[in-house]
Amino acid sequence: MTHTPDTTHTRGKRVSTPTTAQHPLDPFTANEIATVRDVLTAAGLMTEHVRMAMLLPVDPSKAALAKWRPGKAFERKAAVTLLDRSDGTHTEVIVSITKQGVVKQTVLPHTPERGQAAVLMEEFFEVGDLVKANPEWRASMERRGYGEYIDTAFCSPLAPGYFEDEPEDEGRRYLRSLTYLIPNEGDSPWAHPVEGLIVKVDMTERKVFKVYDDPNAPATPMAHGNYDLEAQGPERTSLKPIDITMPEGPSFSVDGNNVQWENWKLHVGFNSREGLVLSNISWTDGDEDRPVLTRASVPEMVVPYGDVDETRYWVSYFDAGEYLLGRNANPLSLGCDCLGVIHYFDGFVNDDHGNPVKLDQVICMHEEDYGIQWKHTDLDGNPDVRRSRRLVISYFATVGNYDYGFFWYFYLDGSIQVEAKATGVVFAGSGIPGAANAHNTEMAPGLLAPVHQHIFSARLDVAIDGEDNTLHEIEAVPIPRGPLNPRGNAFTWSNTQLKRELDAQRLANGLASRVWEVRSAHRKNHTGKPTAYWLIPEGKSMLLAQPDSSVYARANFATKHLWGTQYAENEIFPAGIFPSQSSGWQGLPTWTKKNRSLDGEDLVLWHQFGPTHFPRTEDWPVMPVDYSGFWFKPHGFLDKNPTMNLPQDARSACAMSEAGCCSDGGCGCCSDGCKCGSENCGCGK
Repeated sequence: MTHTPDTTHTRGKRVSTPTTAQHPLDPFTANEIATVRDVLTAAGLMTEHVRMAMLLPVDPSKAALAKWRPGKAFERKAAVTLLDRSDGTHTEVIVSITKQGVVKQTVLPHTPERGQAAVLMEEFFEVGDLVKANPEWRASMERRGYGEYIDTAFCSPLAPGYFEDEPEDEGRRYLRSLTYLIPNEGDSPWAHPVEGLIVKVDMTERKVFKVYDDPNAPATPMAHGNYDLEAQGPERTSLKPIDITMPEGPSFSVDGNNVQWENWKLHVGFNSREGLVLSNISWTDGDEDRPVLTRASVPEMVVPYGDVDETRYWVSYFDAGEYLLGRNANPLSLGCDCLGVIHYFDGFVNDDHGNPVKLDQVICMHEEDYGIQWKHTDLDGNPDVRRSRRLVISYFATVGNYDYGFFWYFYLDGSIQVEAKATGVVFAGSGIPGAANAHNTEMAPGLLAPVHQHIFSARLDVAIDGEDNTLHEIEAVPIPRGPLNPRGNAFTWSNTQLKRELDAQRLANGLASRVWEVRSAHRKNHTGKPTAYWLIPEGKSMLLAQPDSSVYARANFATKHLWGTQYAENEIFPAGIFPSQSSGWQGLPTWTKKNRSLDGEDLVLWHQFGPTHFPRTEDWPVMPVDYSGFWFKPHGFLDKNPTMNLPQDARSACAMSEAGCCSDGGCGCCSDGCKCGSENCGCGK
């Protein structure tokens, strides 16, 4: 296949739009999505009532990828989940885009374990109409004195969870809906929750089948929660501009979806569920490209709530599996989402009818200064310092009230950092002002925010110098005073190999500095030790729900910081392919029952991380970013510090003084970025 990158250039940015795949892992193009729709229509599968609930790429096998070379032909396939809205039937279809035909078609049995396909976009919009047409809901609104808001109210489409003690739900595809008032056009609805009014809507029969109305629910707070400058201004003027300039352009290069930056090479992908997917991540060491990760993504997350109230006890959203994170990704803008010289990647997803939908500038890539890389002042007082820099690849998704940013950072020293940024509007309920509440914070008078968690799952298909790796747990060990520690100061470290999958279900331990080491099973560094990388966790709380709870079964992946598995082609989603309304135990807890070997095998690490959120008044009306993540760092992978040859001045020559004399005392950094000798430089020349 040939490829002519469709790249547009404007000041400060470049944008790549996928047109024709040049690599087997490239994201879908608009034409490919349209081809899938046409194939399904020709096969009689895209009928009047059938919707395309999910469309994902089928990656070639690792063996096929290893044999493929640029310029050679390759087959493109798609995995499609079809939902017949007339009866709820789920059908999985494998389509060959290249051959334009159906490869495999399977009608999926409906069981509580299987769950339901992700919420359709048309279901998002239908819920409000179905709720507002229901006489019981309308009567509840009138009884509460909210009749004037019936037509303008927002009725949210919410994934319902799974509970055996709610028999009316059995066999249904349904959503729960909460109601929010919109007192004035353009107001944020999240500030006006109607407490204790919960509606269940059958999305197959398209009708409300239950309304719960608490007659003793507190009144809805009416103070606005608007967050624009019109409501929150006047705009401050004290901050001076920060300009990031790269007069010679960025240090990275882009060929289609392949990226090279300093020693790093990688492939940038995107799909409607995982969002950003990075593949073929390698480190160039001399003339050799040494593999580090075969594939990396954040394929799932869960947001379990800790409230016992009827309005929220059931909340445990799986934002990837239930809502499709990639489909909800934002267009990113220069100067707000990203600064500097930016390369954007456009993306395409499908709508419910299988048509391609373009997501403009959905992935942002740029470079950032990251402070000091290393520094030393010798015995004669001579300082030597180098600055760090990182490549940033990111995207943002908005699911209802919350916004999530996923950032992958690549550093000059061979380290990789993954960071999730949670922001947006905290999910709120109504309460009695000033009343004690064990599960909620009163953020504003009468407005409560429940305690909850955001647990992300990163999937790292590791390949440290190849696919034959071993997994080890390393932690600090104090040595009791005695012959091995005569003065009491000594400590060491332990090394426990995790040889099988049931051994590799682990919790972090910050007190012991616990990390997990992935080693090559065959390659050694110049000291004779296996080349390796460390996964360094933050080690925050895991799932706090009780073991006999519904969410514990459904989000069982979130009970461990680490799961290690032997690679298998179809094991991508840690809570299973359909977590919505699933009774649980899908994905990792099922796969690992096989207890496969991890000794010199092709390994996948699943790392869970994220904050437990105790809301605060400062989180209203929009929550400042909450950061969480982890590091994947070389540990014996390289024979020495790879940044020893960094230039002494990381800036461009046009910003340096001609004589090394500038206003900061001679380091070459003029206060206004000018050349030495300009009237604002202050060096006296």
